[in-house]
This record gives sequence, C-alpha cells and structure tokens, in this order.
Amino acid sequence: MNFQWPAGLAPLIDAVEPWLPALTVAGVIMALASMLAIPWLVVRMPVDYFHQPSRPVRYRGPLAWMLWVLRNALALVLLAAGVLMLVLPGQGILTILIALMVSTFPGKYRIERAIMRRPGVLRSVNWIRRRYRRPPLNPPSDHQAG
Repeated sequence: MNFQWPAGLAPLIDAVEPWLPALTVAGVIMALASMLAIPWLVVRMPVDYFHQPSRPVRYRGPLAWMLWVLRNALALVLLAAGVLMLVLPGQGILTILIALMVSTFPGKYRIERAIMRRPGVLRSVNWIRRRYRRPPLNPPSDHQAG
C-alpha cells in the first residue's frame, strides 16, 4: 500500500522530512529530561503553593535582574519543549505547567491556578508527590487572588 499525503501538505512534508531524525532525537531527549525534571520540581513545591499571594514588585539589584533573566529564559525553553512534547514523546502539559511556575509575568498565578483546578492535572501532580512520600498539594480555591 502506497500512502499519499494531501497535495496541500506536500511542501510542508518536503521541508520537514530532512529534520525528522533530529526532531525524533530531540523528542526522546526532552521526554527523558522531563521524566527527571518534573518529579524533581513537583516534590519541592510547598503544599500551600497555590494559596500564596503573588509577590510585590520591588527594586532589584543587578544580580537579581540577571537571575530574573536566566529564570525566564529557562521558562521559555521549558515552554517550547512542552509545546513540542504535545506532539512528540513526553509530558507536554506538565512541562508547560513547570515553565509557567518557573517564569514571572503578570497573571501567572491565575493561569497556574486555572490549570491546577483541572482534576486530572492535580491528580497527576499529587500522584508524583505520593510516590516520593510528600503530602499532596492543597488544591487552589476559586477565590484566590493573583
């Protein structure tokens, strides 16, 4: 049986085909990295993480700004990896959640809480915490500010 791609996808398939081996390797590396990083980060979250108010913005020194830039650069890498893992092997949704937690931007806590209100996501995170003998996260309430 000979498979034919739709004619409109042919240019895209031709452009991506040389990259398939590299994309496959990148997907496997991201899957392995997420298998290590996600549990490491999830078990270190405080139980009341989703009940803490957002921190006020205040003056930062040069070192603090450099750490802020590095933290957000890491978040962008995790976000890109998470989006790729939605179609490649790996924990895409959890990686995106970790990217949101690492980053700093206005409305961050509202988005995190909205994601964690999904029963499947909270159940998955608490399953990881249970495996490492950590207490479950307190679920975010609907009236949290952030």
